[in-house]
Amino acid sequence: MPTLFHLCRAGLAIAFASLATGAAAQDFPLTIEHAFGTTTIPDRPVRVATVAWANHEVPLALGVVPVGFARANFGDDDGDGVLPWVAERLAELGAETPPLFDEGDGIDFEAVAATRPDVILAAYSGLSQAEYDTLSEIAPVVPYRTAPWATDWREMIRLNGTAIGKAAEGEALIGRIEAEIAEVAARHPEIGGKSAMFVTHLDIRDLSIIRFYTANDTRVKFFEDLGMVSPASVREASGGGGFSGEMSAERIDAFDDVDIVVTYGGAALFDSVRKNLLTSRMKTVETGAVVLLGNDPIGTAANPTPLSISWVLEEYAALLAEAARRAE
Repeated sequence: MPTLFHLCRAGLAIAFASLATGAAAQDFPLTIEHAFGTTTIPDRPVRVATVAWANHEVPLALGVVPVGFARANFGDDDGDGVLPWVAERLAELGAETPPLFDEGDGIDFEAVAATRPDVILAAYSGLSQAEYDTLSEIAPVVPYRTAPWATDWREMIRLNGTAIGKAAEGEALIGRIEAEIAEVAARHPEIGGKSAMFVTHLDIRDLSIIRFYTANDTRVKFFEDLGMVSPASVREASGGGGFSGEMSAERIDAFDDVDIVVTYGGAALFDSVRKNLLTSRMKTVETGAVVLLGNDPIGTAANPTPLSISWVLEEYAALLAEAARRAE
């Protein structure tokens, strides 16, 4: 029973929070292994900078205000570069918004250097070797452990939390979030056991290719947090380790094992999908078991991060539950 499993896992995470990663890991200097090798952080960081998506949420959740972080480039309703759950946490900490790095054309290395960081957090990112090397000239960098954009929210907390000397606090945070997820999932039993697929986007002008997030992506892993499953069709396409994949719409029948599709777009997009000769054959399109997300906080938080999960969890689960009922 998924809800019981999640409740038990959450309880164990809280009970053993102080043991996870080991107390010795917080003795500085410490060395962290990652995709580009190792990073040694000589002393407990005081000035923490972050790049890429949502890495700043880890120190904020753990009570540390970064000296700078990336400007939000999706779902920012008021255009101030700060998503609502981040603004709320800054207010709780009595902190002003620090310098925001504009990453529209890539990482602004000069802006990062200007904050004089002791460490740069990038556990959830798509850093290239060249970007990692350049950032490493500024301060020790903590990138992803395995592959670009493949770090889920737990690993983001563990990597970034360890780097700033708060590994035990990070494990406790994970336990609290898991307990909250389990509680919400229990209120929406319809979604338990349903298979879900997250389509990256559908081009209304060209529906010949279906692009989707693989089982390696944090959005898809979040389905499992909620008691759902990744369909075999998506798992089979995930063997290469990348976070996204694609398939010709001519092979749309391969996705007959999908109960629910989540994607970005509105009514006009779904209308085109239903009228298209190929995509209209997809089971979820026939049943209407589709969740359409917009460029807003809900759409943003479908990519789960330490602070966004609590903000949208109930509403997102309700949308999935509605789609699940249509899938029956």
